[in-house]
Amino acid sequence: MDVTGFAEDGYEQVRLVLQELVDEGLETGAGVSVWREGREVVRLGAGWADAGRSRPWRDDTLAMPYSLSKFFVTLAALVAVRDGALTLDEPIASYWKEYGVRGKERTTLRQVLTHRAGQPRFPAEAAAVDLLDDTGLRRSLERAAPEYVPGTSLGEHALTYGHLVDGVLRAAVGTPLGEAFHDVVRPALGLDAWFGVPDEALDRVADLEYAQPDWVQQLHARPWLEIPDGVLDTGRTNSRAWRQSVFGATNLLTTASAMAGFFARLTDEDGPVRQLLGPELHSELLTSHVTDFDEVFGMRLTWTLGFVRDRGKIAKGGIGGSAAWWSLRHHHACAYLTRRLDDHARAARIAMALGDDLSVVGED
Repeated sequence: MDVTGFAEDGYEQVRLVLQELVDEGLETGAGVSVWREGREVVRLGAGWADAGRSRPWRDDTLAMPYSLSKFFVTLAALVAVRDGALTLDEPIASYWKEYGVRGKERTTLRQVLTHRAGQPRFPAEAAAVDLLDDTGLRRSLERAAPEYVPGTSLGEHALTYGHLVDGVLRAAVGTPLGEAFHDVVRPALGLDAWFGVPDEALDRVADLEYAQPDWVQQLHARPWLEIPDGVLDTGRTNSRAWRQSVFGATNLLTTASAMAGFFARLTDEDGPVRQLLGPELHSELLTSHVTDFDEVFGMRLTWTLGFVRDRGKIAKGGIGGSAAWWSLRHHHACAYLTRRLDDHARAARIAMALGDDLSVVGED
């Protein structure tokens, strides 16, 4: 199947690489978008949006990029900080009383947003909780002791990130995460992105599929993704119930154009993110806060409040192969969103076509 869409002069190599990925059988459904100087210079689609291969990938196909969801959770939390309902460094137990037990009494929002809250996975007791029981999952986090003293170690809060922020927002603002995103963050940024896809957009959602039957067994991060059961089960993640739920760490549904457009304006001093948060919080969002060995990634890296950063880029990847980034060197943004769950080698090849390095390194 031929790649569709456009790539302006100077970006033809991106099209060629995407076509190679399709021809080699490494891609069955993906979108690529590149923005530079405020406009989209590449918008490409490849393959199919559904497992039955009856719906070609379109410009408006919605993909679930797993952890790319997290920085929109971050923005919802920072809006509450902007409004004075929260602070970054006050214990979240000041608002969320039930959370302040068993060593979590001094945990701060900053520690949550930089993946140092000591709850990188749900506790064993949550194995009996259904994937879509957000109340039950929040309660399990309330009762659990942290795996380490908050602030002393680092590990991406792979599945817990959204539920932790949701708990804080409900306690401090009286607003759940999904509502905070859809009522404030989404319209301010003009995003085609959803936590809980509306009925009229369900036909745009891409089905996830494994690249290999044993893909889950090969994952380094698997121990942090096993509870609750189902986050990597396409039988669950392709269901209408999942697509219309809010699981903040993973299940935002969005387009490649929306993600690249967001990253293209991320650092702008007159951009929508800065307008949403104000200068001080915008600076906090993008500043490098911690550099250490991240046990979930299995490498040393630098976290801002929600992003991974090194000397070349501000970025985020999602398990399964999706990635988006702003190139600090070349001043363009790119998003590669895929439905074929595999490693990040495909996105890395797209990055190389743009002169970018998608490997993650720490800032020493």
